[in-house]
Amino acid sequence: MNLLPLDPDQLLSTTRAVRKRLDFDRPVEREVIEECMAMALQAPTASNSQPWQFVIVTDADTKLAIAELYRQSYAAYAGPMPEAEALATPQGRMRTSAQYLADRFHEVPAFVIPCVSGRLTELPADSQSAMYGSIVQAGWSFCLAARARSMGTCWTTLHLTYEREVAEILGIPYAEVTQTSLITLGYTLGTDFKAAARGDLSEVVRWNHW
Repeated sequence: MNLLPLDPDQLLSTTRAVRKRLDFDRPVEREVIEECMAMALQAPTASNSQPWQFVIVTDADTKLAIAELYRQSYAAYAGPMPEAEALATPQGRMRTSAQYLADRFHEVPAFVIPCVSGRLTELPADSQSAMYGSIVQAGWSFCLAARARSMGTCWTTLHLTYEREVAEILGIPYAEVTQTSLITLGYTLGTDFKAAARGDLSEVVRWNHW
């Protein structure tokens, strides 16, 4: 598949959380997902342990069952929609975008659920950090690979409120495997994403001491 003509800095700075600009009507080909997964597996891992497994969901009924749980979790997290003037703020616009994705969650062409071996809550803190560090790097590599192939992703975690129920839906052995997130995946409506507005480096970077 042809890749977008993005240099490394453009790829890193324009891989956004995509919600409203997903093409819900265009399926994502299995071979393209596998290309992105191959890039994800090149990510560094703690002690070269490669503790990961990935569940990719494209079946409509399965997506619907997970989406219903996601919407329950989202409703509890988000609460009632703010007044119109609040929605005009950057945070309000993000809220409408998140609501849009929640409403159409079952229509997302594919879910990618990164998992790690073991129940992380049973591990010491340093081991938990190592496992999360490994899976997050792999997941982000997947998102970058998807962006390069004209797709958009959004890293979500709200389904984890119902992790056990999702495990039952997907046949994941809950006692042996921890789900860490759910990445939505689909082709985008246009590919002209821009870098986000961020604060000045001086506000967040400390040199040598706090």
